[in-house]
Amino acid sequence: MSSSLPEARSAVSASVSVLDLAPVLSVVVLDEAAAAVPLARALVEGGLRAIEVTLRTPAALDALRAIAAEVPEAVVGAGTVVTPDQVSACVAAGARFLVSPGWTERLLAAMAGSGLPYLPGVSTVSEVMALLERGVREMKFFPAEASGGTAWLKALAGPLPQARFCPTGGITPAGAPEYLALPNVGCVGGSWMVPAEAVAARDWARIEELAREAAGLSAGARCR
Repeated sequence: MSSSLPEARSAVSASVSVLDLAPVLSVVVLDEAAAAVPLARALVEGGLRAIEVTLRTPAALDALRAIAAEVPEAVVGAGTVVTPDQVSACVAAGARFLVSPGWTERLLAAMAGSGLPYLPGVSTVSEVMALLERGVREMKFFPAEASGGTAWLKALAGPLPQARFCPTGGITPAGAPEYLALPNVGCVGGSWMVPAEAVAARDWARIEELAREAAGLSAGARCR
């Protein structure tokens, strides 16, 4: 499975992976679709183009659709994708990539058939091996902190160096650099740059500032 973004749907090169768009994949939960566009613009201005809108609220698909239509410089995808029907709905809404907390055979087939890059969730070595057998090399490690964190990823790098990850779940700005310094981590998923109170207050300047700080994590982490 190629994890590069399809040329027809993305402003980035087709050879660029979702994992390489930004050091932090912004994980966004929106209760109101009206907040989607200014929020996405704040994240992009701060240097985080990759935005995962999670399907945890009724407003999610409308929010995804609005960002896809009005913020073309963002690379917006759908997260918490758990059913084949959701895959179809996300494609129709303009998602450029898909992220799931785990995977089943039916879900994996639907994501692979969508034509979009996708990151199926894993938390065990056997799950990683099963995906590698199917040609999937890029995955979401979830829930990262609860499943072993950086120690798990370091242990896996020896026997399965071909697997690359976006760890998500419990990662903080303080802990992110340790993840980003690992050779099998392309980016981390986090929501700390979009605090609920800032979204509710429409404090886009604060979100842009937090995004800029998150975007700056990569240089220091990779040089360690």
